[in-house]
Amino acid sequence: MSETASPPLVADAVALVPVSMQDAVGYASIDAHPSSTVVDNLVLKHERTFALLNERGDIAPGDAGLGVYRDDTRILSQYELHVAGGPGKVLSSEAPHMYAAQIDLAVSDAAFGGALWTATNRVHIRRELLTDEGLTERLTVTSYLHEPVDYWIDLTSGCDFADIFEVRGWPREQRGTFYAPQWTADELRFRYRGRDGALIGSRIRFMTPPHSVSGRTAHWRFTLMPGQGVVLEWQVLADALGAPDTVPGTEHLAGTLEGRRAALAGWYDRWRRHCTQWRTNVAEFDGAIAQAVDDLRALYIEVDGEHVITAGIPWYVTPFGRDSIITSLQTLGLHPGIAVDTLRYLARHQGTREDPWTEEQPGKIMHEIRRGELARAGEIPHVPYYGTVDATPLWLVLLHEVWRWTGDEALVRSMLPHAERALTWIDRYGDVDGDGFVEYRGHTGRGGGLTNQGWKDSVDGVPWPDGRLPEPPIALVEVQGYVYDAKARMATLYEALGDTARAAQLARDATALRTAINARFWLEELGTYALALDGAKRPIPTVTSNAGHLLWSRVPDATRARRVGETLLAPDMVSGWGIRTLSARHPVYNPMSYHNGSVWPHDNAIMSLGLALYRHTAGAVATCSALHDVAAGMPYHRLPELYCGLERGQGTRPVLYPVSCSPQAWAAGAVFMLLQAVTGILPDAPGRMLTVREPLLPPFMHRLVVRGLRLGRSRITCSFTRHGSRTLATVTDIAGDDLRVRIEV
Repeated sequence: MSETASPPLVADAVALVPVSMQDAVGYASIDAHPSSTVVDNLVLKHERTFALLNERGDIAPGDAGLGVYRDDTRILSQYELHVAGGPGKVLSSEAPHMYAAQIDLAVSDAAFGGALWTATNRVHIRRELLTDEGLTERLTVTSYLHEPVDYWIDLTSGCDFADIFEVRGWPREQRGTFYAPQWTADELRFRYRGRDGALIGSRIRFMTPPHSVSGRTAHWRFTLMPGQGVVLEWQVLADALGAPDTVPGTEHLAGTLEGRRAALAGWYDRWRRHCTQWRTNVAEFDGAIAQAVDDLRALYIEVDGEHVITAGIPWYVTPFGRDSIITSLQTLGLHPGIAVDTLRYLARHQGTREDPWTEEQPGKIMHEIRRGELARAGEIPHVPYYGTVDATPLWLVLLHEVWRWTGDEALVRSMLPHAERALTWIDRYGDVDGDGFVEYRGHTGRGGGLTNQGWKDSVDGVPWPDGRLPEPPIALVEVQGYVYDAKARMATLYEALGDTARAAQLARDATALRTAINARFWLEELGTYALALDGAKRPIPTVTSNAGHLLWSRVPDATRARRVGETLLAPDMVSGWGIRTLSARHPVYNPMSYHNGSVWPHDNAIMSLGLALYRHTAGAVATCSALHDVAAGMPYHRLPELYCGLERGQGTRPVLYPVSCSPQAWAAGAVFMLLQAVTGILPDAPGRMLTVREPLLPPFMHRLVVRGLRLGRSRITCSFTRHGSRTLATVTDIAGDDLRVRIEV
């Protein structure tokens, strides 16, 4: 290291000195091209703070995705450890918990007198990292050399305070003001004033103060004795980015890494105890279940005094309308609190006015909310942004499904004003041209609004078979299914609450819409439904997974449902790792694209439950088996957000999509929707009835035990055992309120 004479470490910060970005952080621009897939990196998270590190535990400024983040802001963009005799070989690198990681490095004796041709690993370095209110690292260096040696450690840090949209590639002509990094007695501080005028900062607090500093590098030097270890510790913290994340009961452990780690472990243990326990005879699948449970807790955050499930790391650690709702629907059989909180959070942010910039409209459910500089400065419309046409009907579906699982009439009544506003939005604003279907035109202004506003929201995610893009307004097929389902479900709710007139009107509307969907979208020659209607009301004959969502919404009759199932499970749609988003027969097919041939676990789970609802459980079983194989080959058995739709070869896992989220909420939730599909569990808490219809465990699984399944105020324990091609379901315990159980085989 080129080290200058160290300035004295003073106790108080000096005046802020504006500098260029390069002078502040050591590089002049943000590289918006991540060099590695998220799944290959270490991910640590607690509440609104998360870290994305490479396998060495470092943050290299050349990889845009890496960093420590809080509230859509990167509070550390460089974090590189250098050691004497290094860089050191990675022996092990893992994040066995969402909040903790351990990396083991080895340094050979070549730099300490050993011969190059017989170099032996003699210095062991262990990096222990933990996230709670920030990122804490404890570094332990242990020598297995035979003589004392002079040793040194350097830590170089930097912070670009990039908004998460910038990290993803959003171009900016101007940045705010960077200030020169400041050293105090035991801290390195970074400061930045955004274009919104807010002064934000981050700091590295050294519990083991460095011996000297040079620029942004802290330097330690010491004598390393044989068989003895030297321990260094520091912590990365955010300033002026909201209240710190805390774990209840840990205040007295603030200076103890072990204590905070134990407190976080207890925090997760309490979460698991409140969840339904799903256990099988397959270790890999149980690992996928356990990882999904922990991932959901990590993504279930408190923000503005409210709890809500967020979408995924690294790009979407924020509440999303569609993603949060679908995750909630998937996990009602695991923890209904996720769904209840999602209902309430989205109701509080329901649209109240017309705003073309944010696409807010009265009654509309939001798409996405952001808290970074771009949102605060008004450069993007995500404050929140309402550019989605499916979140509103899906919110209504969730309201009814929560009622089916919880029987909570008081909750439903408290949500009815929001439900009425959502129904009004569907008919008044959602139907752009008055033809009875919900359409969108897409965001045409500046600021990152969406062109496509269903779940396949990439620019090219709604194509003609040859790749041409349709002219708006666009009526997506699955959205019409959601609207039908929403109105049918709300008719049931109103009937149960005694408003028979409103129930009858909604039932008539739902029936008319179902008839119209089958008349306008069905493509007899393809055996499926059109992807969408374009602006000229022409069906777009692209074979996609979107049509499979109609099974979940129960739109087709039995004959068409069978044909849709056959189309979804045909070789052009099935990669071997699941059902593709788009048929391989079409010229537009690209298995490495985001939506035109990739495979999404949540999409597969929705289609699987739809198949099971039509008693085509064998198709759900095949998909469950494919996704089990995916999870078995992934680190920590974690299902990724998506992966490439390339044909399954000899590999142990699918080809990964490079910038997918991992973990991702609706990928984690997919596990539980798949389990609901193969077990045939159908809730009816208001009627105090649990139905188990035609359960069929997949071939890789012989036994499944479900403990503590919540239905209203009852807790059920049941087991499923496969005998050849049949599965036996048995209820072994019911606690709480009496409950009838009907098992259909």
